[in-house]
Amino acid sequence: MSVGLLIITHDDIGRALLHSAHVALADSPLATGMISASRDCDPEALLQQARTALARLDTGDGVLVLTDLFGSTPSNIAARLLDSGRTRVVTGINLPMLIRVLNYPQLELGALAAKAVSGGVDGVLEMPAAAKEP
Repeated sequence: MSVGLLIITHDDIGRALLHSAHVALADSPLATGMISASRDCDPEALLQQARTALARLDTGDGVLVLTDLFGSTPSNIAARLLDSGRTRVVTGINLPMLIRVLNYPQLELGALAAKAVSGGVDGVLEMPAAAKEP
């Protein structure tokens, strides 16, 4: 068994990130689900989709939910999925975060959530001018 991964984002942000991660890694070691929230979505219908996905993805080790913007519809839906010990939610999904998560499929839920945060934070930096090729 391993932790499941559920991505809830605006429109196709999550799908594009997951596709890019798959291209980079050539594999997805975690069972993954995707939910896209459009501007005119019904949040209650999306919540039901998310609960169904959560039940399918949780094979015993819990589910890590990654979402894009804290306080938005996707993160508000994710917040309603929180269950102590069974579900963790990390907001601010980006490609470094997702690749970090997919590189550590053996971790337990809490450690995987920490890897997601560190991947997201450590993956954002400003390149110094000296990094420019001559």
